[in-house]
Amino acid sequence: MKVYCDFHIHSKYSRATSPQMDIKNLSKYGKLKGLNLIGTGDMTHPIWLKELKETLEPMENTGLFTYNGMYFMLTGEISTIYEQGGKIRKIHHNLHVPSFEIAEQINESLSKHGNLTIDGRPTFSGLTSPEVVEIVTNISRDCMITPAHIWTSWFSIFGSKSGFDSIEECYQDQTKHIFSLETGLSSDTLMNFRISKLDKYTLLSNSDCHSPFPNRIGRECNVFNLNKLTYWNIIDAIKRKDSSKFLFTVEFFPEEGKYHYTGHRKCGVVMHPKEAIRRNNICPVCRKKMTVGVLQRVEELADRPEGFIPKKSISFKYSVPLMEIIAENLEIKQIWSKNVWREYYNLIGNFGNEFNIMFDVPEEELRRKISEKLVNFILKIRNKDMKWNPGFDGQYGSIIFDKEIVSLQEKQSAKRIKNSGQKKLLDFGGS
Repeated sequence: MKVYCDFHIHSKYSRATSPQMDIKNLSKYGKLKGLNLIGTGDMTHPIWLKELKETLEPMENTGLFTYNGMYFMLTGEISTIYEQGGKIRKIHHNLHVPSFEIAEQINESLSKHGNLTIDGRPTFSGLTSPEVVEIVTNISRDCMITPAHIWTSWFSIFGSKSGFDSIEECYQDQTKHIFSLETGLSSDTLMNFRISKLDKYTLLSNSDCHSPFPNRIGRECNVFNLNKLTYWNIIDAIKRKDSSKFLFTVEFFPEEGKYHYTGHRKCGVVMHPKEAIRRNNICPVCRKKMTVGVLQRVEELADRPEGFIPKKSISFKYSVPLMEIIAENLEIKQIWSKNVWREYYNLIGNFGNEFNIMFDVPEEELRRKISEKLVNFILKIRNKDMKWNPGFDGQYGSIIFDKEIVSLQEKQSAKRIKNSGQKKLLDFGGS
C-alpha cells in the first residue's frame, strides 16, 4: 500500500490558522492533494482533542484513526523557551502518539508546565528540550519526538536566532530517543546531506500548514509502501530508515520557503550567503542586523560539498502546489480566484489527484487533455528547470517561469512574478 503522509499540520485552535482547519476539510482537501494519512496536529489542545475523539473512528490494533476514507495519526507541536549556555533557546518539537489514552497522559503531564488552552501549539517557558523528551518517553516509548523545521531562523534546533550547533547539545542525555528530523520548508534533503552528523537521523518533510487548501496541505509530505498501514509500521520504517518501506519525501523547493536567503524584509533587502557574510550580515539600507537565512546557516555547519548524497538515505522529489502553477498559467495574481479553482477541479476530475498529476501521469496523457502551456509548466517542475526569487526574512519566495521555454508557441520574454514592496536582490554567489 502506497501512502502519502503529512504529519505536521495545525488545527483551527492554533494562532494564525484558518477557521476551516477541521477534520472534515482536512479530509476533503487532503484527498484532492493525494494524501492518504494526515496528522491531527494540536493534540495537546483540550477542545481539539475532544473534537478528535468525537469525530475520528479508531482502527483496531493500528494506532491510527479514520474519517470519511482518510487516515489520521495523533500529532502535535509544542514550543519550548529556556536559557542554556547564556542564550535564550526557542525550540519546536513534533509529537507522534498512537492512542487517545497516551495523548491524555502526555497532556496531563504537560499541563503542569503551562496552559494548554491558550494555543493549539502551546509554549512552555522554562521547560527544556531534554525534559520534553523525558516526559513523553516515560509515558510511552511508542511515541516519536521529531525536532520541527530544524533550520527555521527563529524557532528551531539549528535556527540562527536561538538554536544549537548539534542535536546532542540540544537534547543531551535524551538524544538517544531522537531518530527523525523535520527539514522544514526553507531547506531540502540535499541541504541536510551536507552535514555528516545528521546521517544517522531520518529526514521527514511536512507541510506545517495553517489552512486546509491544496496549496498548503501536503506541500511537503512523506511516502511509504507498507504491507499493512499501522502507526508502528510507519514509525519502524522511519526509525530504521528503511528505503524499501519509506520510499521518498515530497519537498517544497527551498527557495520558495520563507527563510531560505538572508535578508531584511522591512528594507526589501535579500542576498545570497556569500554576500551576506561579506557584509557581516548588516543591512546596507538601515545598518541593522539581517535575519540569517537557512542556506547560510547550513553553510556554517556543513562539512560536505553541495550535491553530496550519503549511501544510505531516503529518496526525495520536488513539487510546487498545482494551484500556483494554474495561476501562473492563467496569468492570474490571485491564487484563490474562481478561474483557478475551476481549472484545478477540472484537472482533478481528469487525473484523480494532484500528486498523480505532478509525478505519475505520462506526458502524452497530459498533452491529450490539457493545454501545451500548462503541460510544459508541469514538466519544468518535474525536471527542476526553474529560476527563483528566493524567500527571506519571513517572506515566501516565488518561481520565475521562463515563458520562452514553457510555451513552445510563445516567443515572449520571461515574466518575473512580482513580490510585494521594492525588493533589492543582491545575489552575488549563485543559486
